[in-house]
Amino acid sequence: MKIVGISGSNVGNKTRIAMDYTLNKAREKYPEAEITLLDLAEYDMVFSDGRNYWEYDGDTKYVTETIMGADAIIIGTPVFQASIAATLKNIFDLLPVNAFRDKVASILVTAGTAKHYLMAEQQLKPILSYMKAHIVPTYVFIEEKDFYRNEIVNDDIIFRIERLVEDTVLLVDAYEKIREAKDAEYDF
Repeated sequence: MKIVGISGSNVGNKTRIAMDYTLNKAREKYPEAEITLLDLAEYDMVFSDGRNYWEYDGDTKYVTETIMGADAIIIGTPVFQASIAATLKNIFDLLPVNAFRDKVASILVTAGTAKHYLMAEQQLKPILSYMKAHIVPTYVFIEEKDFYRNEIVNDDIIFRIERLVEDTVLLVDAYEKIREAKDAEYDF
């Protein structure tokens, strides 16, 4: 199983801290999984210009091909202006409309305040649905107050991150079994 974590901003560090914690939990619980972090702050991405993702080169090609090869994607984003980060939106724009077909997507949001709690429901989930993802229904919303000295200190957030990892992997397994059963049904 290939799991890709996306730290979807090129500024700040809270989303990266949360993604590091999340992917470390995934590595502990599922050591057989191939887990990759794509921290968008570490890549020189170009803006989408309408080409197919495989026609780009450099970091843009690497990032998009890594996402396309994943079974599960854990998307981390901060809230900027009541929406997702532009760097993350650019990733979605670089990919085809059905990029997440047969992929499980889960969400982790960092924000300064609870005022933006529904951003994932109103902004991110519709994009993922449009791109054909199987979305883990619950997401983790982490506020500024849940961090102290670059660590997550809220036990409920830690529990929910561990649950998010588990739900992501269980959904990948479930959808794989469903596809296998469908294939067997039509195999003569």
